Amino acid sequence: MGLLEGNSTRPRQVRYQLRPDICCSFGSRPLPQSQYRPEPRRTSPRLAAFLEVAPILSTEGKCLKETLPVSDSTARQYRRIASLKDADDFANYIAHLGLELNFDRELIKGKDAPLQQPFQSGGLRIGNRFCILPMEGWDGTGDGQPSELTVRRWRHFGESGAKLIWGGEAVAVCRDGRANPNQLLSSDQTQSSLEHLRRTLVQAHQQRSGSSDDLLVGLQLTHSGRFARPNRKDRIEPRILYHHPVLDRKFGIEPDSPCLTDTEIEHIVEDFVRAAVRAQNAGFAFVDIKHCHGYLGHEFLSARPRAGKYGGSFENRTRFLREIAAGIRRDAPDLLIGVRVSAFDLIPFRMGDDRRGEPEKFVAPYPYAFGADESNPLRIDLTETYQFLDLLDELEIQLVCISCGSPYYNPHIQRPALFPPSDGYEPPEDPLAGVARLIEVTSQIKSRYPGMAIVGSGYSYLQEWLPNVAQHYVRTSQVDFVGLGRMVLAYHDLPDDLLRGTPLETKRLCRTFSDCTTGPRNGLVSGCFPLDPFYRQHAEAELLKIAKQKLKSTPVR
Repeated sequence: MGLLEGNSTRPRQVRYQLRPDICCSFGSRPLPQSQYRPEPRRTSPRLAAFLEVAPILSTEGKCLKETLPVSDSTARQYRRIASLKDADDFANYIAHLGLELNFDRELIKGKDAPLQQPFQSGGLRIGNRFCILPMEGWDGTGDGQPSELTVRRWRHFGESGAKLIWGGEAVAVCRDGRANPNQLLSSDQTQSSLEHLRRTLVQAHQQRSGSSDDLLVGLQLTHSGRFARPNRKDRIEPRILYHHPVLDRKFGIEPDSPCLTDTEIEHIVEDFVRAAVRAQNAGFAFVDIKHCHGYLGHEFLSARPRAGKYGGSFENRTRFLREIAAGIRRDAPDLLIGVRVSAFDLIPFRMGDDRRGEPEKFVAPYPYAFGADESNPLRIDLTETYQFLDLLDELEIQLVCISCGSPYYNPHIQRPALFPPSDGYEPPEDPLAGVARLIEVTSQIKSRYPGMAIVGSGYSYLQEWLPNVAQHYVRTSQVDFVGLGRMVLAYHDLPDDLLRGTPLETKRLCRTFSDCTTGPRNGLVSGCFPLDPFYRQHAEAELLKIAKQKLKSTPVR
């Protein structure tokens, strides 16, 4: 039986303009006339065709209810992935949703398996096509050292079978840039412990896979910027670049809250460079200069309102990256550089009266979302995203990990989930739409930049169908690496099972219960409490249950 693709066929529609007399793709209220303009955006034909039917980006302006099977109990109306028992069922559901999401009906096993093929570019060789994405555990010590829980997680990353480790987890370059008081910190005092983490991971990988010669391990460097909580988990201490009219209101940032000065930014650049030197000394092969999820690097990309040399023009908004890259090349010349970037952002969302997500109120033009249409920030515009990738190419940064949005204000596009965190909104679209959107944008980027090593994300929600979708997009050269995050908290050796041809342990698959997020939001550690026996028996499991019950009983504000 031959290899078949499970893609859906449907008519294309010509894209013109949004109409103010019909509602946009979220909710039943039309957007103000000022938020629409007739000229077409600069979008490739293939992506434009996809955007015509992607629910969040419905350019005909159809209501969500006209596109998806939703009701007041949205999570119960979307079909669970586990209920899609065969390829026809999966393909029919994709077609029902009107999505562009392809998959291979049969998995290729053995030495010809696409996911087993090494990646080679120049002098770089990575042994297979799985990547472990960076995830924080909120479980370091107060001075930024890893705890036993941190070491356990990194050991699991090594045992996963993946040959690319994208940063392990975010490590703050300075104390006031930490996302929480337990985030790992790069300092002279923590360098040896970071080296121990890397060594633990590599040794675990050698024991499981037999060799680490084709393993590439990096360290993600970050400053949390707007979302910094360096001293207390329940108190934000924002370090902002500009005043964002929606996010300031959403997170209680006062109008007179100071913005980072150019001098302070220059010091942060130096912090990144020093952290990169420590990473090189600790044996890491590359560092990720984090530009995603609303943190400082990402905020630079939307800092159009900021005056001075770090804001306004595209050149100024990317000065931060260019200065860090130059400093690393000067002081750590043997270190590779990667960038994880939110390729597009959208308007922040909030919980509606029915607990379903809905867009925050905004005024157009809206220049605050990188990779979005200023006239309607519910639509993607990759013009500046491509400009940013052109810059990475000029800087000879070839390791690029694609993400989108932010877990703080539009998590349904960044990490699609059927079950939100206990304080989060219900999904405003079938989570498969978020998966398809991110995969398609990643595919467009790969087709435009074939020489870059492109890591995709958003695959965990696919669950049983993850191998089939992953194989298709790697086999057809639409992505180089399949990045896994939440999935490996629940089922850390899933890549190894797939590479060995072992049947999936379906009881260990991440079902997006989101306890790994609910825990940290309530001051607890992050782990898969429902599916990992270790965390199920952890002392904080009972505290998590209490916190979830309290949050569920809280009325919608």
